[in-house]
Amino acid sequence: MQRYAIGIQYLGTAYHGWQRQNNKIPTVQAVLEAAVSQVANEPVELVAAGRTDKGVHAFEQVAHFDTNAVRDPYNWLRGINALVPDDVSVSWVHPVSQSFHARFSAQRRTYRYFLSCGVVSPALLMNRAAWVYGDLALAPMQQAATYLFGRHDFSAFRAADCQAHSPVKTLERLSVEQTGNLFVFEAQADGFLMHMVRNLVGVLLAVGKKEYPPEWARQVLQRRDRRHRGVAMPPQGLYMAAVEYDPLFGLPQAPQWNLEMFC
Repeated sequence: MQRYAIGIQYLGTAYHGWQRQNNKIPTVQAVLEAAVSQVANEPVELVAAGRTDKGVHAFEQVAHFDTNAVRDPYNWLRGINALVPDDVSVSWVHPVSQSFHARFSAQRRTYRYFLSCGVVSPALLMNRAAWVYGDLALAPMQQAATYLFGRHDFSAFRAADCQAHSPVKTLERLSVEQTGNLFVFEAQADGFLMHMVRNLVGVLLAVGKKEYPPEWARQVLQRRDRRHRGVAMPPQGLYMAAVEYDPLFGLPQAPQWNLEMFC
C-alpha cells in the first residue's frame, strides 16, 4: 500500500469546514475523498494537517491518503482535479513513506488573515476578507504583536469548546502588513488552538482602532481569560497559508502569495 501527500487549495465559503460530517452537509474533506476514491477505484480516507472551520479558506492545506491503486502522481493530480468542484483544487501529489503523517509530522503551520477597512465594504472581497468601518493604525498593531511572540499559555485566545490538550503554544511570528486599505496578519506557530488566530487578530484590531494601547495585548495574554480578549473575528478572512515538514520528505514548495494579489 502506498501513501501519498497532497497539497490542496480551497475557497471555504460553500463548505462547513474541512472535516467530513455524518450527514450530507458539504465539507472539503467529503468532496475530495469522493474524487480520490473515484480515481483510485476504491474507498480512500484523507487525513489533514488541520481542521479549518466553516468559511475558512486555504492557500495550502496538506493531507495524506493510503491506497492500493497504482497511479503516476501527474495522473492523480489530473484525475482528482477533473472531479472536484471549481472552488477546490489539488496543487501537487507526492508519494511518501508510511512514516509521514499530515498532522503529526507537521513542524509548524502558518495562517493569514485578510482585513479591509474604510467607509464601505469592498464587494470584490466578499467572503474573502473581513471588513471593519473606519481607519486602522498600523504601527500600534505591529507593536502589540511583539508582546505575543514566544512560548505562552494562550488560554485567552482559545475557543470555549477547544479540545486541545494544552493551551501552551510557541508563536514564532505574528506580523501585520498594509497595502492601501487592506491589512494582512500572518501567524506562524508549532500549533494553534481553536479560533486562536481569529482571536489574536481581534485583539490587534482593538489596538488598531485605538480602543486600547499596544500593551493591552500583553495584559490579555497574561490574564489567560478568554472573556478579556476583545472581539472574535469572522472566519471569512482566514486562510491556512502553509504547513512545513522535514525536508527529508521532499514535499513540493507551497505556492507563494502576496498582498498585491488581493488589490
